[in-house]
Amino acid sequence: MKHPAQWTALLTAAALSLTLTACTGTTGQTSGDNDGNGGETYVVGICQQMTHDALDAATQGFKDALTEELGDAVTFEEKDAGGEYANCGTIMDGFVADGVDLILANATYPLQAAASATGDIPILGTSVTDYATALSLDDWTGTVGGNISGTSDLAPLDQQAQMLNELFPEAKNVGLLYCSGEPNSVYQVETIRGYLEDMGYTCAQYAFTDVNDLSSVTQSACDSSDVIYIPTDNTAAANTETIANVVLSAGVPVVAGESGICSGCGVATLSISYYDIGYTTGQMAAQILTGEADISTMPVEYAPTVTKMYNAANCEALGLTMPEDYEPIG
Repeated sequence: MKHPAQWTALLTAAALSLTLTACTGTTGQTSGDNDGNGGETYVVGICQQMTHDALDAATQGFKDALTEELGDAVTFEEKDAGGEYANCGTIMDGFVADGVDLILANATYPLQAAASATGDIPILGTSVTDYATALSLDDWTGTVGGNISGTSDLAPLDQQAQMLNELFPEAKNVGLLYCSGEPNSVYQVETIRGYLEDMGYTCAQYAFTDVNDLSSVTQSACDSSDVIYIPTDNTAAANTETIANVVLSAGVPVVAGESGICSGCGVATLSISYYDIGYTTGQMAAQILTGEADISTMPVEYAPTVTKMYNAANCEALGLTMPEDYEPIG
């Protein structure tokens, strides 16, 4: 039988052992030196609204930038919502339950769902056209505040209107084709309509609810339009083949808000690089995770450049020749 003094010594040693174990635990840390960040590790949840080229490029740019900054210290939980807002909410609730360190909300639905799910975990949006519209913010100053910031995919709408006018000065009627369920599409259509009407065009809005009525609404737009404009709309981007089958048969050209839509069903676009805005978002994420920046004071950032581009195959099919300063979509 051990004496009390012996029990005291054993308990002291055990307590010391537990203390040392706790200090060298693996929660939030790694024993390796490959992360280059003093042992800290981070888990980033990525929710992408749906699969199409533009959103895919933004996600890839984000991951590339964050991996370049933090190396093996960052891992990703990637989820695709399949275009459904309800799925976005479920995914965000999962990220919150998992205690991820940061959330990337790729497009408007994920941003709205993330904002509803947490006020604590940092949220960065990308491929979001207008944060004030998406988050119902008044007195927009360029900074969301709280736990949200990110990048915008908005190309200058006045310049897009000017491009349409440059290419189709003789057109009279412009059809504005978009998904009624996407707030940022509604914002773009209403904004560019003002510019186009100031130029003398007669504009009509053609809103589809989802892929089920996309073909019929597109046909209605073709029946009454000389040219169609499609904004940076995720549902349109994921279903360009459906649109192309209608507009090319009808001989109606489409000016698109971004290159992904243009490559599928358009003839020309004034487009940003979605990879670039995703990359910028990844750089912002690295600053937030390492404590170099406070997300509440980070302004929303925009693509530094836009490019005039054209779809050579669709232009040929419609007998159109683009000006020399337009680049072919690769």
